[in-house]
Amino acid sequence: MRKSLLLLSVLFLAPILAACNQGLAYGDPQAVIVAAAEEGWRDMQDSVFAVLGPDVYTLRAERSFRLTHQIPGGDDWVRLRRFKEVVIIGAPDDTWMTEALSEVDDPDGYEVPGIAETKDVWAKNQSVTLMLVDRDRDVAEQVYAMVGDVHSILDQRFREGAFTRMFVSGTKEELADSLQETAGFTLTLPDVYRWAVEDSLYIFRNDNPEPAELIRQFGVTWLTPIPDSMTVDSLMTWREAVADSSYDYPQVVKRDELYPLQKALGSWPITEVRGTWSNPPGSWPAAGPFIFWALTCPEQDRLYFLDAWLYAPGKDKWEYIIQLETVLNSFRCGL
Repeated sequence: MRKSLLLLSVLFLAPILAACNQGLAYGDPQAVIVAAAEEGWRDMQDSVFAVLGPDVYTLRAERSFRLTHQIPGGDDWVRLRRFKEVVIIGAPDDTWMTEALSEVDDPDGYEVPGIAETKDVWAKNQSVTLMLVDRDRDVAEQVYAMVGDVHSILDQRFREGAFTRMFVSGTKEELADSLQETAGFTLTLPDVYRWAVEDSLYIFRNDNPEPAELIRQFGVTWLTPIPDSMTVDSLMTWREAVADSSYDYPQVVKRDELYPLQKALGSWPITEVRGTWSNPPGSWPAAGPFIFWALTCPEQDRLYFLDAWLYAPGKDKWEYIIQLETVLNSFRCGL
């Protein structure tokens, strides 16, 4: 009887002990391991990687995800399969697919070809996306049909994680209420931001951990009445004047590398300009991306200027660009 109880205890504890021995996943959310058999991969790699990790414009074009291919069972497989973000490609009876399918909520509910998702297969806090293929059909054709949807899964997960990390300190709720009462607009900002106002220019800044390492800053002001029209060139001239008078250092705009776009935030029309700022020649060689909005708020007869910029030397910038976009999209006026 005691032996039976001991055996039951071992069987019960085995999965728990296995989970405890997994350890935390490696890497950061932009590092994605793509596992697929060597056969046929060389012909697919460029196309698959182009869709899974498209370029995003920050200070320059950079990959949204850093992708690494690994052959399951290869020399580095045991280590790389423990990354936070793993995409695996194969037939359901391939060993690496079987291991992941055993962790899917409904192990028998998948389709072939098809996509499945699961967690913590080889490490804790890990996300695994499965691209299930039929090896008796054209594998590349099946993969190409699914890879766009897999990118959407990775992109959404990364953006949700960026949002969570951004607001881990909480939000400045009292500031949002105060801005609405005193200035007629609101922004939702993480609690770590400082703010100041000079005349009608509101500046919100986060330079943690050190200004030499990372700065995220927003400037908000407006013109009344709403001008009949303003060109992109005149908006950039205005931006340079504000930076010269009110920012810590002047900033000049690379006029030949501007990306203007007409869009809207709810019912408010926006002229958006993305580009690169840099310190003037002869000064400290700093530069970074910016997102500039000219937003029309007819209820207040105001043309708002919102200037969001980033300084992050030597860092991947996509997550910080998402942070800038998140704050800009929280803007409200005339409520």
